[in-house]
Amino acid sequence: MEKQFNQLTPRRQEQLMAFERLLTIMDDLREKCPWDRKQTLESLRHLTIEETYELSDAILENDLPEIRKEIGDLMLHMVFYAKIGSETNHFDMADVLHGICEKLISRHPHIYGNVVAETEEQVKQNWEQLKLKEGNRSVFSGVPQSLPALVKAMRIQEKARGAGFDWDEKRQVWEKVEEEMQEFKAHIDLENGEVLDAKEAEAEFGDLLFSLVNYARFVNLNPETALERTNKKFIKRFQFMEEHALADGKNLSDMTLPEMDHYWNRAKTEA
Repeated sequence: MEKQFNQLTPRRQEQLMAFERLLTIMDDLREKCPWDRKQTLESLRHLTIEETYELSDAILENDLPEIRKEIGDLMLHMVFYAKIGSETNHFDMADVLHGICEKLISRHPHIYGNVVAETEEQVKQNWEQLKLKEGNRSVFSGVPQSLPALVKAMRIQEKARGAGFDWDEKRQVWEKVEEEMQEFKAHIDLENGEVLDAKEAEAEFGDLLFSLVNYARFVNLNPETALERTNKKFIKRFQFMEEHALADGKNLSDMTLPEMDHYWNRAKTEA
């Protein structure tokens, strides 16, 4: 093992030593720190979710120093889970890493075997077929139930495509969007702005969103990223309104919509 280590590049040696350092620190924390010693798989779960969203925010902002920091936070959580698993002799970090290595090798027969896959689409289809052969009863088995609905819709559609169930042309997908829009509008009184049948309107609105997500996928747009960027843009512009209205001695809640529009139009050009 020492000989193999010495044959590695200096940078790879440094990477392995850094990982060993993190494992050693986790051993110390689990033994000596009251907070770390108290944690369980369940107690860490919500913290891991929070760290994942913080990494997502950093990626959307293209903040590379923050991305590096958030990757470190998530890596700590992975080491933490493996440490807890080792204490009950269920698994340790070696089991985790060997497991993912074996899965990657088996799922990439075009790299480690004699299967031919020259396009991204062929790789995805092979991946889904291999998962079914491994015992998954459905192509949707790997879609977490707790995923946010927008992300889940995209993953469901990707899984279905991997099984060969998909539209042939973008035009067909857009026609479906327009069809779903008409079906949704049929349950809305547009003149009075009232919903005629709340249950049916909700169902049709869900179908409309699902079809829009599908079209976004066909034109290589990520609907989750698109919506989150719009969220951030709206917040930024609204906060611009708040700040500049306050600087003028005004409060948004006391202003008319035309007065707010003045600040909103400024925000669109200045914020």
